[in-house]
Amino acid sequence: MTFGAAEEAEEWFAGPSPVVKNITLLIASLRDIQERGVPQLPTEAFARPDGQVVAPVFPVDGFDGLLFQGFTAEVWMQPEVRLEALSENQASFYRQKSPKGKLALVLGAGNVSSIGPMDALYKLFVEGQVVLLKMNPVNEYLGPLIDEMFEPLRERGFFRVVYGGAAEGDYLCLHDLVEDIHVTGSDKTHDAIVFGVGEEGARRKAADDARNSRRLTCELGNVSPIIIVPGPWSQKDLDFHGVNVASTVVNNAGFNCTATRVLVQHQQWDRRDALLDSLRRAFEKAADRKPYYPGAKERQQMFVEHHPDAELFGAKGEGQVPWTLMHHLDPRRADDICFNTESWCGQTSEVALPASSIVEYIDAAVEFCNERVWGTLSCSIIVHPKSLKDPAVAEAVERAIANLRYGAIAVNHWSGLVYGLATPTWGAFPGHERKDIRSGRGVVHNTFMFDRPQKSVLRGPFRVFPRPAWFVDNDKALSVGPKLTYFNADPSLARLPGLIWASMFG
Repeated sequence: MTFGAAEEAEEWFAGPSPVVKNITLLIASLRDIQERGVPQLPTEAFARPDGQVVAPVFPVDGFDGLLFQGFTAEVWMQPEVRLEALSENQASFYRQKSPKGKLALVLGAGNVSSIGPMDALYKLFVEGQVVLLKMNPVNEYLGPLIDEMFEPLRERGFFRVVYGGAAEGDYLCLHDLVEDIHVTGSDKTHDAIVFGVGEEGARRKAADDARNSRRLTCELGNVSPIIIVPGPWSQKDLDFHGVNVASTVVNNAGFNCTATRVLVQHQQWDRRDALLDSLRRAFEKAADRKPYYPGAKERQQMFVEHHPDAELFGAKGEGQVPWTLMHHLDPRRADDICFNTESWCGQTSEVALPASSIVEYIDAAVEFCNERVWGTLSCSIIVHPKSLKDPAVAEAVERAIANLRYGAIAVNHWSGLVYGLATPTWGAFPGHERKDIRSGRGVVHNTFMFDRPQKSVLRGPFRVFPRPAWFVDNDKALSVGPKLTYFNADPSLARLPGLIWASMFG
């Protein structure tokens, strides 16, 4: 596969950069455990007015604060966790006197190169299990590189990379030595592992009769929404966030579970169509991407068949998948494919909700995302700072963050950032039963090793300078990617000037 500059930059940001960041953070947490019993938070945890415990996890240090000015991230705990007992809900594996060893099977994802290694790191160093990582056939070419990266663990018998398709995966899932399974895939993959396939699998699922009762954690995708809070947006604001939203779709050719699939707007907002125009311009300027994931063209065509008035941008030739936008959808149509099916290609949609006020709209948008949009993995909400000066709107936004049933919530930015920081948790909102698994169960990353997290919340400025490196129109991204990766591996003042220079001047 050949890459252009944008694709190559994305490979740095989604591949080695978060992996080495994850390793650096785990080393710090393990040192904390050795010296103080549990990983130490960067600032004190606190309880919200309703008693829910919140742990700040980003910025971790001054470097984070400098490189991501105005960004913060928190992990919100499940309701039963008490503030005074938070440390008792961290790093439970390391509190065991005689922990029992386990073999975990990690079924790697085919879309993002960091997923398999980071899932393996979580099993190894947070849950204390040895790991058998089976590569996905789509990106199995990465296997030898991952094997080399984990060589010290492989030599000691803690880690192995293996290959194969569905048959080999099924064999491993049922192997007597495998006690734990973690998979990144789809809910159909989960059901095949737990219940089987075909008529027997359907019968077992209906009866909740698992053929595989091993502990299984999983991240299974999402129809990811972005809620737009109406406000006094200028044309520059509209252009910035048009690119912001488009970048979440274009990144990795749309093969991300965090890609925006539903843009939620207020029907009465006078800038609604202007934001759509900015999104169109961003798609028009975006370079075509190779639809490398099997079935992408067929999935895109299926969505267009349901919405023949969809707008297409970019390449439309044989084997190409144009950027695809469905808009002005009917929010009353619960069966709309855009609301209940993850397209897994460069597709997104827009829907507007009627409401008599902004506050009423925000509450309605939360209910719509929770009840109508499939999945509970990640979502975003974008709000102008002037809007937050209205106490009622500010309260409604905070209420939205609290009430959204998603494992990752980003304010003003792409929820994919929650994935890349490594300190927040990454996984579905808790509570799914295996008969209706949706976005999955359990978390990964979570370098502060919380045992009972509920969700992670990232907040960032409404607009950012310099241009975010993950924006599709950032022509400096390829200069930033390698420098950020090496900085994450060895943060130092000596590496900082080059990284800042690259982000501003290329």
